[in-house]
Amino acid sequence: MTETTTAQRKSFVIGALPRDVIADMTGLEVIRGMIDRSLPVAPIGEHMGFWLTGASEGHTEFEGRPDARMLNPQGTVHGGWIATVLDSAMGSAVHTLMKPGEIYVSTSMTNNFLRGVQAGETVRCEGTATHRGRTLAAAEARLVDSGGRLLAHGIQTCAILANRG
Repeated sequence: MTETTTAQRKSFVIGALPRDVIADMTGLEVIRGMIDRSLPVAPIGEHMGFWLTGASEGHTEFEGRPDARMLNPQGTVHGGWIATVLDSAMGSAVHTLMKPGEIYVSTSMTNNFLRGVQAGETVRCEGTATHRGRTLAAAEARLVDSGGRLLAHGIQTCAILANRG
């Protein structure tokens, strides 16, 4: 598992992945490039307060710390934030299985919210690819608090496509 440090998280480029640079890379190489900051990281994570911390084939890890901007009217973190972290972990786990020239798109996602997340709380999300076929992939993710308590979990299906630029 590749891990990020606090210093790495503080110095990075945010933006879309340069297609000409990643065209001949595997999905795992791309994800690891995002972790070591040799490739740009997705703007959504910076905006919403979560980041990719580890990856291996079929597996990714994220950490997040939502702030008060992510609260719902009841004062807990909005389910959309939780769903976005789960989606990122599951999609990235599938991404680690892509061959050069392949991309994926999410086609369905189901999430279950078990406990509320509080602003300022650091959470951890692990995504695991559970299936990789020729045209479809599946993944699952678990979001836990610092004590390891399950906060939410999800499943996702993705379509695998040829990247036509």
